[in-house]
Amino acid sequence: MCGRFTQSKSLGEYQERFGFSGEPVAFRPRFNLAPGQEALAVLAGEGGRQGEMLRWGLAPSWAQDERVGYKMINARAETVADKPAFRGPFRRSRCLVPVDGFFEWAPAPGGKQPFFLARQDREPFALAGLWDQWTGPKGEKLRSFTIVTTSANSLVEPIHPRMPVMLQPQDEGRWLDMGASPEQLAGLLRPYPAQDMEAHAVSRRVNSPVNEGPELIESVATAGDLFATKGEGP
Repeated sequence: MCGRFTQSKSLGEYQERFGFSGEPVAFRPRFNLAPGQEALAVLAGEGGRQGEMLRWGLAPSWAQDERVGYKMINARAETVADKPAFRGPFRRSRCLVPVDGFFEWAPAPGGKQPFFLARQDREPFALAGLWDQWTGPKGEKLRSFTIVTTSANSLVEPIHPRMPVMLQPQDEGRWLDMGASPEQLAGLLRPYPAQDMEAHAVSRRVNSPVNEGPELIESVATAGDLFATKGEGP
């Protein structure tokens, strides 16, 4: 699964990397984004890519209560085309979620140990996302998203059996292309190459979403560290 991630760069850096327009005024760099909070997402618009702030946790357009979104922070790649909450957005409203890294938790003595996972070059990358717009009984509107997950690669698997779908830069355009076929999209929903990633243990302070700051992604020593910090295979 994916339960936390970072968007620690400036808005300008994301605009340059992902080529979107718009000014998401609520954006600020974050080191501990949690479900229920707003995050930057890149959507396909009529005039090109648009950056917007969406709430993390998909509230389907047909839902009676928008709070159902708190249970829908992830969508499994294996069933995303069939599940009622996700099949519509999978066909018509996919998005990129720009990130610098994400967190996963591994079983450890004294409680789960959080790890920060990123590309080895520490460059931003896009997670595969779906979005939808919910309209409430009084006409209020909420735009929200979920992150697609897949099976873990060899680096992530000792930490967690699932990982978010990290899109290759050359595949981002296809993910946003609403004319892409289900077969083309399915080919993108695969584990990212382990050899291009790294992982390290971080402070358990990241467990609380009230904590924020660059110290949350700094490496910490753990007794008897069982996990490789760099991938060696797919």
